[in-house]
Amino acid sequence: MTPTPTPTPVRPAAAPPVLGGLGLFTVLLGAALPLIDFFIVNVALPTIGRDLHASEAVLELVVAGYGVSYAVLLVLGGRLGDLFGRRRLFLGGMAAFGVTSLACGLAPSAWTLVAARVAQGAAAAAMLPQVLATIQSTTTGPRRAKAMGLYGATAGLSMVAGQILGGVLVAADIAGTGWRSVFLVNVPVVVVGLSLAARAVPETRSQRPEPIDGAGTVLLAVALLTLLAPLTEGRAAGWPLWTWVALAAFPFAAAAFYFVERRKDRSGRTPLVPPSLFATVSLRRGLILIVPFSIGFSGFMFVIAVALQRGAGLGPVPAGLALAPMAVVFFVVSLCGPRLVARYGTRVVTVGGLIQAIGVALLALAAWRSWPDLGVLELLPGAAVAGAGQALQLPVIFRIILSEVPPARAGVGSGVMITTQQSALALGVATLGTLFLGLVPGMGMRDALVTTLLVQLAAVALTTALSLRLPRTVS
Repeated sequence: MTPTPTPTPVRPAAAPPVLGGLGLFTVLLGAALPLIDFFIVNVALPTIGRDLHASEAVLELVVAGYGVSYAVLLVLGGRLGDLFGRRRLFLGGMAAFGVTSLACGLAPSAWTLVAARVAQGAAAAAMLPQVLATIQSTTTGPRRAKAMGLYGATAGLSMVAGQILGGVLVAADIAGTGWRSVFLVNVPVVVVGLSLAARAVPETRSQRPEPIDGAGTVLLAVALLTLLAPLTEGRAAGWPLWTWVALAAFPFAAAAFYFVERRKDRSGRTPLVPPSLFATVSLRRGLILIVPFSIGFSGFMFVIAVALQRGAGLGPVPAGLALAPMAVVFFVVSLCGPRLVARYGTRVVTVGGLIQAIGVALLALAAWRSWPDLGVLELLPGAAVAGAGQALQLPVIFRIILSEVPPARAGVGSGVMITTQQSALALGVATLGTLFLGLVPGMGMRDALVTTLLVQLAAVALTTALSLRLPRTVS
């Protein structure tokens, strides 16, 4: 009698990785660091200029070098995470961010600081895309909605808190470090973050990792550089010839990038940014919406820092604390976002735009009536209302953009979204900042500030109008 063969045991499928509470806290900490460092130098620039004997053009590079490097490499950072593992890139990027922050804090000269800031932006670009990609790959349903809401709250709060923290640290002059503490403070935070990430952040990667698109990476970098570099540096440098040549080259570089990526996508190869990704309505319309929002947000933060310090004569701490009501209200209201979206859908974004418009109008009125006696009390109503409106927009927009991106493309999807946001943040400083500083000699500080706020109000109106085209519900 033939013995019955013993059946081969079937191994149960491996459970998908799950991001716990500590892991979510850790990746949100990693998300906060790059955004804080984009804004933390705004109130420290005057002190940096005096200490390092830096010209205004070099100080602009301290801001622009970080922002441009960060924006240019974000999509590549997302693709590398898909390919080699998001936890691995998150750890490596965070470690590099700590090292480059130390280099910024110890910089002996202005140009050394610029070089360290460029490297710091590259480290941020390796770390940040892994945050959203990890959330997309390790959460579903209500847990994902809550995590995305917390990400949006963290992002918005970090942008405001960075400016407040910068003022406090410069004024505190800890152990005689002065402006250097705005960078050195990152080092212990990174050490804690690395320890937590090694324990609590699960490893994820794309099930079908795609090779790096060298041509697409180079063309995207050229396109962003030809746009952002002249706009962020042009005014301070006196608009030399290279700025106009770069701006003239931008549309050709952007077109070349698009055609190369489209050809690769149609032939079945793997482009850096697949044009087919933009067929997703929620992603495409959300990206369009985030551009005017981010331009207005970053432009306001830069302009108000300059106006309060140079015009109203406030020190770094009062100038930073003037925005504290905006930060507090933003955080509180953003936590209500997931429940409001579940009940009312994406019309929450439209209502948020209307509320933000009222807040910006109140800020312009306060500047017109109270100048130069602007402080926390005078700005409180407008800052609080504007913060509430922003909180009903930013977290929801992030969630909408990534709602239909498949987990396999989570890295590239988050890279595209953050690149768009970061480029718009840089454009906000360049455009609204240039407008404000250009108006000051002829109009005076008060009228230049009011005019710039009214231009921002137009950007808020555009955001509100575009929000009507969003899908009514979020998956």
